[in-house]
Amino acid sequence: MNLITDTIFTALKVWINTALIAILGITVFIGLSDGALNIGQIFLITTICTLVGSFPACILLCLGIHPIRKSCITLRKKCWLYIGVLGIIALFYGICSTLFFGDDDSNWGMLGAVTAAIFVAAMLASFFQLRALLCFFSCDEFSAAPYAQLFTYLFPHYKPTQHQMEQQSQPASTGNQSNKIVVKGLITGGLILLLLIPSIFIIALVEEREERQKEIVKEVSVKWSAAQTLTGPFLVVPYTDNYLNSDGKTVPVKTQLIVPANELNVKGDIFPEERKRSIYKVLLYKTALQFTGQFKLQWPSDINVANLDLSNAKLCFAFNDFKGIEEDLSIVMGSSRVKMTAGLPIDDFGKIGLSAPVDLNGIDLNTGTPFSMNIKIKGSERLHFTPLASSSSFNVRSSWANPSFDGEMLPNERTTTDSGFNAMWKFNQANLPFAAVMKHGTVAQNKMAFGVSLVQPADQYAKTMRSVKYAILFIGLTFALFFIIELMQRKPLHPVQYVLVGLALIIFYALLLSLSEYIVFDYAYALAALATILLIALYAHGHFKNIKTSALLFCLLAVLYAFIFVLIRLEDTALLVGSIGLFIVLALVMYASRKINWYGNNTGSSLQTTIN
Repeated sequence: MNLITDTIFTALKVWINTALIAILGITVFIGLSDGALNIGQIFLITTICTLVGSFPACILLCLGIHPIRKSCITLRKKCWLYIGVLGIIALFYGICSTLFFGDDDSNWGMLGAVTAAIFVAAMLASFFQLRALLCFFSCDEFSAAPYAQLFTYLFPHYKPTQHQMEQQSQPASTGNQSNKIVVKGLITGGLILLLLIPSIFIIALVEEREERQKEIVKEVSVKWSAAQTLTGPFLVVPYTDNYLNSDGKTVPVKTQLIVPANELNVKGDIFPEERKRSIYKVLLYKTALQFTGQFKLQWPSDINVANLDLSNAKLCFAFNDFKGIEEDLSIVMGSSRVKMTAGLPIDDFGKIGLSAPVDLNGIDLNTGTPFSMNIKIKGSERLHFTPLASSSSFNVRSSWANPSFDGEMLPNERTTTDSGFNAMWKFNQANLPFAAVMKHGTVAQNKMAFGVSLVQPADQYAKTMRSVKYAILFIGLTFALFFIIELMQRKPLHPVQYVLVGLALIIFYALLLSLSEYIVFDYAYALAALATILLIALYAHGHFKNIKTSALLFCLLAVLYAFIFVLIRLEDTALLVGSIGLFIVLALVMYASRKINWYGNNTGSSLQTTIN
């Protein structure tokens, strides 16, 4: 009964450790690859699925190690059999994952990846429980330095050199010291991975604040006016078309013809306005635009002029939001002024717009009828136009110095300075998908829309998000500095102290996020970095009691934060500069650690490569 109990408890320990490693890895992987998911939900779902899905592995492990424990073979063979059991279980889960989730193109890749991941996690969990496992298989209390002794059990034919035998004859404390350094390094590496979890929470916090800003912008924009896309003016003429039905009879069908202007010229100004709501700024705009041009056309050959209802034609102008119209809109067509009212007879360019009835019987469209109108319209974020004319030009200027020209066409000419921008677009019939006369329902809505978006000059959330993505560098390099310093000064840090330093590094992002919502991002970064560096340097001084060590740590951290700041500011060359910088950092770390006595013996040699 004791053997069965020991087997169950040993398998449970390995299973729980493996599951924890898997949960940590899956949570970090999903959190970094898909920032849109909530980290709390990811962790909860991953924990439940991993524990439930891996429980059969615990049963298989019990069934596998029980006969190994009872067998009368050497401990070396038991260890290899145990590793084989872990490999078989990992392969089993790899095959199951491939059968349920794989496809023809990625079956082998998924099989290898899942098997390797589970096997590595199980081996790490076994490494953390090594002493207990060796005691279980050897039926005895395993002596000191189990990691060093395990090498001897697994590789009995290994023959040490005379120099190594002399080292093995040294006091056991030497081996213990070496093992302590190895274990300390592994613990430090585990803490680096563990601290990635709160960094994912920071990412979720940044996304939450960014989403809150978008909600504020949307709320204010809805009350002010939405982004506007202006189309027109254009004519809509009722038309009776004739079709042949299945019986061969001619059937009249009423439809609408869309008649764009022959020429269109648009000139105007955009006046940006910033409105403050809570701690956020919302960018809005007003415009003053002048539309001029003429309607001139010849009816296509497939249009029967006798079926046109010219007396019930309508002059139309489409846009996106009625709240944007600041005053009554009227258009001068020929020698008469027409006042436009809400409503459109067609929805090819949207359902929102203005129209006015015009009698085309008294207007000669063949010789050309000029028109002009002035419009004052307001909106938010974006102003777009649809070039619905055979020949058109658009000239827009503004005092806003940070425009983003978007849509289907970029400006033919543009100038952008600190005092504003001026942009011009030109179109002709050859580069437009619109015909001189179109039937209702044949127009692709807003397919040729173009214009300008007014962009806020500083997006603190995007920059904060970029900085959070470098969290592994902040934490890893800082921990590496502390690890090397404690080895050189022989004043070890407790893992709890590493956690406190790591939390200080994580809180830096919270400071950066909160400060950047009130002041310029660059200043916020400088303040948050200075506070974090001072905190860590003072904490290091309290432990090492050495002002030179604290000053060196302060300078190195300052260089690190300055390096990350440069990467955040860069766009196209960020990868190149980052790679070169990391190479230099690695070279400096290797140079600084060249004289460290990793084995903890008294010879001072740093060139030992054998296993104690």
